[in-house]
Parts: sequence; C-alpha cells; structure tokens
Amino acid sequence: MSMSMRIAKELPYLRRYARALTGSQQTGDRYAAATLEAILEDRSLLDNEIAPRLALFRAFHTVWQTTGAPVSEEVGTGTEARAQSLLASLTTNTREALLLRSLEEFNYADIAQVIQVTEDEARELVSIAYTEMSRSVQGRIQIIEDEPLIALDIKSIVTEMGHDVTGIARTHKEAVALGQKTRPDLILADIHLADDSSGVEAVAELLRDNADIPVIFITAYPERLLTGEKPEPAFLITKPFEEEQVRSAVSQAMFFASTKTLNA
Repeated sequence: MSMSMRIAKELPYLRRYARALTGSQQTGDRYAAATLEAILEDRSLLDNEIAPRLALFRAFHTVWQTTGAPVSEEVGTGTEARAQSLLASLTTNTREALLLRSLEEFNYADIAQVIQVTEDEARELVSIAYTEMSRSVQGRIQIIEDEPLIALDIKSIVTEMGHDVTGIARTHKEAVALGQKTRPDLILADIHLADDSSGVEAVAELLRDNADIPVIFITAYPERLLTGEKPEPAFLITKPFEEEQVRSAVSQAMFFASTKTLNA
C-alpha cells in the first residue's frame, strides 16, 4: 500500500481527533485540510521513518502549533466566550495529550513524539488534563443505549465524574420522551437501538428544539458516521470502549458546550 493510501486510511481518524480537539466539526476539518495542504507543500513534514498514522498526527501538530491557537483572540459571546475562558485556564498541551491517549489510543511514547515532549511529560499532561477538565463543568447527561450492562457502565463513569444522569433510554421513542421531559446538557447515544430504531434519528429529533446540546455517539460501527459526506459528530467513541475514552469525551464535550445551565 502506498503512503498516500495509508494516509487516506487514517484521515477519518485525524478528522475525528481534530474535531474533538477544537470542539467544532468545521474548525476541526479545516485544520485537517490545512495539514494535508502543508504536507503537499513540504513532504518532509511526513516522516517516513515512523508509522503513517503517527506521522500524520505529528504533521497535524506541527500545523496546529505553528498556525493555530486553541483560544481565539476574538472575544465571543455566550457559549463561545465561556469555552474561550475555560480554554485559557488549561495547561498547555493537556487537552491534546488526553485526546491522543483516550480517543485515538496512542501509547505515551507515541504521544511524546506527536506533541514533541518526553514520555514522562506525556503521562503528566494526561493526568493534569483529567483534573483540570473534570473541575471545569458538571451537568445533566442523558444516556441512549439498549444494552443494559453498557448503559449502567456509562452511568457509573459519568456519575463518578460528578454529573447527574437524567435517565437511560433503550428506544427512539423513550429517548425523545426522556429528552423532552428533562433537557440534558449532554447526550451519550448508541446508533442502533433495541427496537431496531436509529439513535441518530432520535438525537436529531431532540436537537430540533435544542440544537446546542452536545452529543457523543458510542458505537461498534464508527465507519457509518465517519463518511465525510454528511454532518458528522465531533465526539465519537468506538465499542468496546475503555473508561478513559468516555471520561475524556464527556469532559471535552461538556467543556466546549458550557452554557448557563451548567454548574461551573
């Protein structure tokens, strides 16, 4: 397989990472595209001595660190201003290290290569990230999951983080009814539900009246959502998942979608 084909294979996951890192599909995709443009202009950005996935993510971080800033210089209002304020309080590289570890499942040695720190520093950055982000925001979470054990596992994780769970829904109908009864600050949803209905459609219905609610999809079929051909979730976890992945995604999603309904 050629290098270009290997990079193309990894691109959906770079885009997933970039969207989670920036908290925006549009901004994340823009950074991913900028990375590809930079590689075309300077092939030395793509280190052929390491695995294609690692090389691609390291090239992304070269672009991220030299041309982008996690906190916009423009002063926003409402949710945007809230997110900027929280971003400004984070230790440098903590969010990046956390996502590389939990969402993309890089080991600490690889994280160190990507963001150009030592392996010990990479471990410390992940630890700091959990502490800082978990303290930033707590809120109400709705779970849409038809597997009882998985649903209870997710509930246990988020409640231990200090969040309240509004309920667990197993079908499209239950999900909509629950969301309309108690507005959540975050939705965690599978895409295939107990009655063969779609979790994606249930979420879409809930977002018609509350478009600002962040959503994390947890699915065994991520390729169904990472198509590049239609709006994609900023936060996507693949089953089977690790607790660290859920903790990271929840912290990221709540962090970026902070609103007046959340308790900072």
